[in-house]
Formats: sequence, C-alpha cells, structure tokens
Amino acid sequence: MTRYEREGEPSQLAAVDFFVSTVDPLKEPPLITANTVLSILAVDYPVDKVSCYVSDDGAAMLSFESLVETADFARKWVPFCKKFSIEPRAPEFYFSQKIDYLKDKIQPSFVKERRAMKRDYEEYKVRINALVAKAQKTPDEGWTMADGTSWPGNNTRDHPGMIQVFLGNTGAHDIEGNELPRLVYVSREKRPGYQHHKKAGAENALVRVSAVLTNAPYILNLDCDHYVNNSKAVREAMCFFMDPQVGRDVCYVQFPQRFDGIDKSDRYANRNTVFFDVNMKGLDGIQGPVYVGTGCVFNRQALYGYGPSSLPSLPKTSSSCSWCCCCCRGKKAEKEKDISELYRDAKREDLNAAIFNLREIDSYDDHERSLLISQMSFEKTFGLSAVFIESTMMENGGLPESANPSTMIKEAIHVISCGYEEKTSWGKEIGWIYGSVTEDILTGFKMHCRGWRSIYCMPLRPAFKGSAPINLSDRLHQVLRWALGSVEIFLSRHCPLWYGFGGGRLKLLQRLAYINTIVYPFTSLPLIAYCLLPAICLLTGKFIIPTLSNLASVLFLGLFVSIILTLVLELRWSGVSIEALWRNEQFWVIGGVSAHLFAVFQGFLKMLAGLDTNFTVTTKTADDTEFGDLYLFKWTTVLIPPTTILVVNLVGVVAGFSDALNSGYETWGPLFGKVFFAFWVILHLYPFLKGLMGRQNRTPTIVVLWSVLLASVFSLVWVKIDPFVSKNDASALAQSCISIDC
Repeated sequence: MTRYEREGEPSQLAAVDFFVSTVDPLKEPPLITANTVLSILAVDYPVDKVSCYVSDDGAAMLSFESLVETADFARKWVPFCKKFSIEPRAPEFYFSQKIDYLKDKIQPSFVKERRAMKRDYEEYKVRINALVAKAQKTPDEGWTMADGTSWPGNNTRDHPGMIQVFLGNTGAHDIEGNELPRLVYVSREKRPGYQHHKKAGAENALVRVSAVLTNAPYILNLDCDHYVNNSKAVREAMCFFMDPQVGRDVCYVQFPQRFDGIDKSDRYANRNTVFFDVNMKGLDGIQGPVYVGTGCVFNRQALYGYGPSSLPSLPKTSSSCSWCCCCCRGKKAEKEKDISELYRDAKREDLNAAIFNLREIDSYDDHERSLLISQMSFEKTFGLSAVFIESTMMENGGLPESANPSTMIKEAIHVISCGYEEKTSWGKEIGWIYGSVTEDILTGFKMHCRGWRSIYCMPLRPAFKGSAPINLSDRLHQVLRWALGSVEIFLSRHCPLWYGFGGGRLKLLQRLAYINTIVYPFTSLPLIAYCLLPAICLLTGKFIIPTLSNLASVLFLGLFVSIILTLVLELRWSGVSIEALWRNEQFWVIGGVSAHLFAVFQGFLKMLAGLDTNFTVTTKTADDTEFGDLYLFKWTTVLIPPTTILVVNLVGVVAGFSDALNSGYETWGPLFGKVFFAFWVILHLYPFLKGLMGRQNRTPTIVVLWSVLLASVFSLVWVKIDPFVSKNDASALAQSCISIDC
C-alpha cells in the first residue's frame, strides 16, 4: 500500500462506503448498532475516504435519536482511538476486555485519558438506555421530534423516505478540530401494496443513496451486530482491489465471520470452523469464496452487473460523425446501429447486465453517451434517475462534475422511493438479488457467472466480530433460515444445476461448490433413515451390515482409510482442531434431522403451493449469568424429530439388552454391533440432549426417575411379550409348553 500513501502527499487509496443495516431497535439493541457505527468511524483509513450509511428499515425514532447521540460521542471517541491505536475500536468490547490494557502503551497521559473516556462512555450508555426505556411504550398520538413536529415514521408500513447527514463535511469536527467520516441515516420509503424485499431491498436502497451522495468505488456491508475488530481490515481488502494485476477481476473480498460470547466448548458449532477455515479457503483456489452476507467488501461495478475488465472488449464503434458535418446524420444512424449490435452481442454472451464493459464508454462525447444510454435502456435497468445513471459510468467512483450539491438530498430521496425499482433490473440482475432469504448466495453466484472472481482474506487479527444465537432453539432456527434459502434457490431459475451455462464463465468446480450449497438440506432424508436404522435393527433383531466377501471387505477398508487420510490432510492444512471438527460433525447431524428436514418441506410448500409456514418459538427459562443464553429453553416444533430419534434409539438399546437377556449368551455378540451404531447416533445428538436437559450437573431429578422407571417397565414388558416373534415361532413355543405341561 506504500505506493498509494507517500509521506507528505495526499492519500491515493480508494474511497469506501460502509453499509450497516438494522430493522427493529427493540430486538437489535441500539447500543450494539452504535458500537458498530463507532468502530467504523474510528477505522484506520483516510477520513475523507470513509462514509458510513445506516439503514433503518423500521423507521424507528429510537434508532434516529440513538444515532444523534452516537454522532456526538464519536467526536470524543474517534480521536482517542487514533491517538492511542487501541483495538478493537468498539467501546463496549474494548472496555470489557480482560487483558492488560497498558501493554505497548507508552504515552504518560494514556491512563488518565482512558479513565475519562470510560466515564464518558458510561454516561453515553445511560443516555442510550434512557432512550430505549422511553421507547418501550409508544404514545397514542405517535412520536414527536424535538422541534414539535410528528415523526414521519410513526406508521412503519406507510412513511416517506428519510435521510439525515451527520458529521463529515457538514462542519461537525472532533474535539481536536479534525474532520470526521461522514455518517448518514437512511430510512427508505414504505407504502402499502409494494414489495420491499426485506434486507436485500434495504441494501439496494443504500447502493443508490451512496452513489448519489458519495459514490465510493467500493462498498463494505456489515450487520448491525458485527463491529470492526481490526481497524486495518479495509487496508487488507484494498491490497487486493488496488493490485494492478489481481484487482481487475475481483468482485468482492470476503472476510471470515468470527463471534464473541460463545461458550468455550462451542456446543452448537456457532463458530462454523470447518466452513470458514476449510471450505472457504478451498474455494479461494477456484473462483473464490461464496458471499456470506456480512463482512464483505464489494466492487461497486460488480454490483451494477458489469463484467470484469479482463474480459475481451467488443468491437469499438466509429466516432467519426464529428469529423464530417455533411454526413453527420448518416454517421449517427450507423453509430446507433453499431451500438444496438453491441448491446445484442452483450446479451448473446449471457451477461445479464446493462452494458458489456465501461472501457467502451470512456472515449464517447456527451452526445454519444446520451445516445448509448437511450439505446441500451439504462432507465429500464437502473431506474429513472439521470444522476444515478451517470454515477454508474464512473468506474473509479467519485461524483460527476455536473453534480449539484443543492439537489443531492432531493435526488437521494427519489432513489429510495418505494416505486423506484418497478420495471427495472434491481434485484433481478443488479444489486442484491431477490427471491430467497439467503440473498447473499444468489448475489455472489450472479457475479461469478459473469466472470468475476472473489478473494478470501484471513488477517491474523479477525477483521470483524459479531454475536451468534448460542441457545439450541435460536441456533436451529438460524440454520432453518439458511437451509430454506438454499431450497428456494434450488427451486428457482437461478439454480446452479442449469443457470449460467450460456456465458461459460463459471468454472466447473465452482459450479459444483454452488450446487453443494443448495442441495445439502435434502441430505436430511437419508440422514434420518440412517439415524433410525440402528433402533430398527435392535427392535427387529436384524443387522444393518450384511456379510461381506473378502474382495468387498478390502474395497470397503480402502475407502475407509482414504477418507480418514483425506480428513487428516485437511485438518493439517487448515489448522482446525479435532474438537472443532467433532462439534461440526455433531451439529451437522442435529441440524440435518431437524432444521434441514423442516426447510425441505417448508420450501416445497412455499414455492409450489404458496404457503409460508412459520415455526413459533416460546421462551421458557433463562439464567442471568455468563452464557445464560446457552441454557435458555424455547420449545419449537423443530425439536420434535431429533427428540423422537433419541427416544427411539434409547428404547432400541433397552429392547436389545432385554432380548439378549431373554435369548441367551449366543445373542450377545451380534448385540454389541447393533448397540454400537445406536450409541454412535446418540453420541452425535448428545449436545441436543444437553440442550433439552439444561445446565450440566443440574438435570432435573424427575427426568432421571421417569427415565429409569420407563426403562424398567419396558424391559419387563418386553421379556413377557415380544412383539417381533413370528406366528410360527409362537405356535411352536405354545406346543412345546403343552407337551411339557408348563
């Protein structure tokens, strides 16, 4: 990066627009969102190159007021972070660190200023909590702003678009007189009868607003609970984007997701270690990792649907009409024909984009550019905003010379109107793609189909950190949502099994990786059969494995050894621990027999019958201690299949031992083989069982007593009445009893 930052010269680094999305401040605490915003404003990057856009899709006055307080506190927090180079730059997580905060700090004033800053932050928290307490009960007449006017977002489903610019070049500087990054509050227009497309629609609205106000060439999107943990993370991404060789083809740089507040054993595999440290690293060697929804830096041009600059250019049209006035009309007609052919060629190449490449536009004059816009139907692609369309042609970002500061906010309000996307390509070919609850997978897939590649960046200090649902029910519902999105993609026109073959730019292995991301929920069906087979074998007296020949045994052994060796190589290469692998394996089974199964049925009901089934979650108990959420129990129908599998296998084990006691010693040998598979299933479901039981060593006594009682009763009944004895055996047994007068 030294070539772009020379001492004594202005920084040549590219500008970055940060997107933070939130919906409901009562479910997504404003203090958490504020910490994310503060970590962005204090990032180690040139101040004039950073803009932070906060999307409030719930139009909540609480979110707006908390952002006002955050902007004021940032005037103190940002210079403190940069003066002492602290990490992380989210105050809640910085002050809660249990480390030696004096390490590597040499300024004598650090302790005094840190103490004062912590006091200021505690006062800031009191103000935010006061706002939250006030928002618990909505006034009958609705919320009123400080100037006495009614809050425009009182009706969350029917309100105008709202934009408020904080900090930045508005004149608000920090306490030391230095400029601060721009902070913008955005709430898009909502009206009844319009489809708003949830998070994907909110992200697309931010794309258009940011293009009008700042138009940075790169976009970094974060969830409201994912703060910047490494202040140099943006520089890490720019190392790829601004590389003269690599950056030409990169559509986005994805960072791994890391989480705070997870128990040490990671009972429910919240860290997703195998996915983020093995699978994503493997994809980086093909065409790049998939987009996972947050912690990702985008090339804005890739979001607009343009192809990478490394693709071959189409034939350039002649511009000689300006050379000869007498034949100008004929030349213009020829130009129009050439541009139309250019557009058809682009469509024939299955680019699904507005134009082929921005390089063909660079040498056009104003007339030719306006003609190009008309011929290629930019309005039908991007919407009716000349300011926004002009911004899409600026490959290196920045505002056009014709931009009028007095009308920028008015134009920004226009591009977030609820009807702006009608009859355009937004959500179909450009921006975040609609049609699935996992819009992230679709968005990245479309980019890879156009020939772009992505990069996986894993700095030593995690770039971003967030929070994860660590109790059993919430974790399963998170997995259910992801699996449902995969099923929706499988049943849509964007299914990787058949989409995107026309351009030929998606590599075969990359296509197989995308196919894997959409078909994995269907493995729940054979997985349930696998988990039930051991119990069936124990109940029926059959065995799951038939007798194998010598050749079959050798082939089976070779396959088994090769799988083990591959696993060992993957673990050594990725540095994943055996414990993390085992946790991942356990939760794959837990999620497979519960959330994935429900996702398959819900997906087919939703896509084929139009029925949207929701599985309600009810909170029961919680402990007010560290990791208290881990022991929070919420009953939901998703818990039924794994509970049934556990009970059936436990009953099968009891029945197997009862039958062995009744039949004699010769049955004990086959019994151990059957019991091994049953215990193997139970071992995989053990974290689920712990989730049902609650805190370790605090299993309710009544549960133990009932388990022992039921097992004893079932054993006695099984010895007396065997339901799997055939009729012939039963009659023979009766005759023998008669003959000996039993």
